[in-house]
Amino acid sequence: MKNITVFDTSVATDNVGDDIIMDAVLLELMDVFPDGFFTRLPTHDYIGKMGRRIAKKAEMSFVGGSNILCPNAFYHNQWKLHAYDFWKIGHPLLLGVGWQRYTKSPDPLTALVFWHLFKNKYSHSVRDEYTRQKLIQMGISNVVNTGCPTMWRLTPEHCAAIPKEKAPHAIITVTGYAKSQEVDRRWIEAVCKEYDKVYFWPQMYDDAAYLASIADPARFVILGSSLSKYNDVLRAEDVDHIGTRLHGGIRALQYKRRSLILQIDNRATEIAKDTNLPTVPRSDIEGLGQKIKNSIATSITMPFAKISAWKNQFSVKM
Repeated sequence: MKNITVFDTSVATDNVGDDIIMDAVLLELMDVFPDGFFTRLPTHDYIGKMGRRIAKKAEMSFVGGSNILCPNAFYHNQWKLHAYDFWKIGHPLLLGVGWQRYTKSPDPLTALVFWHLFKNKYSHSVRDEYTRQKLIQMGISNVVNTGCPTMWRLTPEHCAAIPKEKAPHAIITVTGYAKSQEVDRRWIEAVCKEYDKVYFWPQMYDDAAYLASIADPARFVILGSSLSKYNDVLRAEDVDHIGTRLHGGIRALQYKRRSLILQIDNRATEIAKDTNLPTVPRSDIEGLGQKIKNSIATSITMPFAKISAWKNQFSVKM
């Protein structure tokens, strides 16, 4: 039995998308370490004395997904670590981690800290090529672009079972922290004209208020914010997902529902470059309309050989 620490992005978060990420992260880790003893520590909040003790005691540790890396590790960071934590939590492995937004190069202190923190005999896993290149800039070369773990099981056989034609109903997502009111109003109107019934799932608390500011809520079937409520509709209803929530869209693909993800930042854009994830720029209302109406096959191209090699490295070196 291996003692494994997981830095968990779904702890102390207000974004249900982090639960979608960690579902996949833990699924893959338990596949690699079926007898592992997993202890989870937060990334969105600082760890205390006990957390440092757990991390130091672990035989292995992993950082679970999310756009957690940034050019300045001590400001605007989503992984909350005190300066002294970087030297006391061992050398965790990245698993499907991404880089925050399109940014400048890491500052020298961040490059030094990350170079120390991520020293490891094993290879790190990142979710896109942009992130891999950022780590290489810091001298961290043992990095594999495996794509996001939420997509590791989107095999050709799985994707072939996703409908090509428009469903009778849709489920939309919006992003309350990334407002573009006129553009969002226009694409939501286009969706409402194309589908008999439109559901709305708020992935974060502010999403519902934002939707109400740009559209009449009475036009939608408003779901509860829990992941289980979203899963229930994906499981039971014939729906397409259309919206700005990256992992909300990927969750739909996991449930074999057609999905169109509207690009609002580097995450969907970079993942789509590598994997053919079905995306469209948020402002391309005409393009969105064509994709809704046309017959479209979901053809995700994941680096399955790299994913297998990343997982198999542990059985080889243990």
